[in-house]
Amino acid sequence: MSNRRSFINKMSLLTGATLAGGLLQPAWSRNLQAALKNAEGVAPGELATDDEFWYYVQQSYTISSNFINLNNGGVSPAPKVVADAMKTYYDISNEGPSYFMWRVVDQGREPLRKNLAKLAGCDKEEIAMVRNASEALETVIFGIELKAGDEVVLAKQDYPNMIAAWKQREKREGIKLVWINLELPSEDDTYLVKQYTDAFTAKTKVVQITHMINWIGQKMPVKKIADAAKKKNIEVLVDGAHTFAQFEFLIPDLNCDYFGTSLHKWLGAPIGTGLLYIRKEKIKNIWPLFGAGDKEDDNIRKFEHLGTRPFFIEEAIDKAIDFFDMIGAKRKEERLLYLKNYWMEKVQHIPKVKIHTSFKKDYGCAIGLVSVEGKTPQELDSYLWTNYKVHTVGIVWENISGVRVTPNVYTTTKNLDTLVEGIEAFAKG
Repeated sequence: MSNRRSFINKMSLLTGATLAGGLLQPAWSRNLQAALKNAEGVAPGELATDDEFWYYVQQSYTISSNFINLNNGGVSPAPKVVADAMKTYYDISNEGPSYFMWRVVDQGREPLRKNLAKLAGCDKEEIAMVRNASEALETVIFGIELKAGDEVVLAKQDYPNMIAAWKQREKREGIKLVWINLELPSEDDTYLVKQYTDAFTAKTKVVQITHMINWIGQKMPVKKIADAAKKKNIEVLVDGAHTFAQFEFLIPDLNCDYFGTSLHKWLGAPIGTGLLYIRKEKIKNIWPLFGAGDKEDDNIRKFEHLGTRPFFIEEAIDKAIDFFDMIGAKRKEERLLYLKNYWMEKVQHIPKVKIHTSFKKDYGCAIGLVSVEGKTPQELDSYLWTNYKVHTVGIVWENISGVRVTPNVYTTTKNLDTLVEGIEAFAKG
């Protein structure tokens, strides 16, 4: 532990990650520290519109100046302190991997587990560290005990990886997948809940709920659906790939049994980091995705038996948590909501332009979907990139069609004005 303590102290000095005063503290860090101090006492909703404050947040990132990145929903860049920490962990590990990686760097796993659990609002014995949301959710999908004829309820608008995993079990084991088809966007909880509950039968064993439909940014009333499922002894799996650290909530408040997310999206952790939550009493019922002893083991660590892996990536998650806490969850949520509504309000009345995402906080946050009548999503996406160097993504999935726009805290309103200009020019032909 003394070796690790010395190592961490050295790393903090090298990265300037503590944001403390001193000769090694970079200018962007000093400026952000001053901005945070000036923001004390300012309501998050008011601060959301303060471009000067968020300019200093932007300086905490190393982002390309060659284009405007509005596809942060796919994967987001990490703040400088996170990237620097990862590089430093790698350099140290690489000096003697079998020693530094296992005896020094990996000793930070349990403190990290504790910090992630605090952020999630659960017991640390319910948190496993994985590589992404797909690995987290597929651990449950392939690990939960089901037999031929058992039913699983899910939506056609769920993420393809999860759908493919469930279809594999259907084909191999004879379980039955019961599909619902959501008409989105929706601001009607009664409608959304009813789509799921109407699909429940005496044979339903699991319901999968996507917390935010990633294609369109639709927030789902997870707890209401979960409460109804629990009354029928149906287990609840939540795909939280796009919600963890995007807006405020605690995992246990969703009343789910299982939850998976990617930390390289909204938390700003290194690429290839994720989190799996399993309610404590359910751990013994789930087979690990990789061989790790008995299924009946109730230790959450059985889901982390991946073999040799990049510890230097995993350990840098702690710096992402620090940065997230420093900015503040509510401040971040309000800023992301403001940015999404900022550009949507400017384009919603342009002829031929259609918005497919709710403006309301209960039904959306950062992600917005836009389309132009008579044009394909690919045409709009290509036009924005070619003419304005705005990076978005065209979406065509089931009954959803449009261009997804996903800003982050480093995005400026000036960036979004460029997006608006591009959409307007494209719509006018």
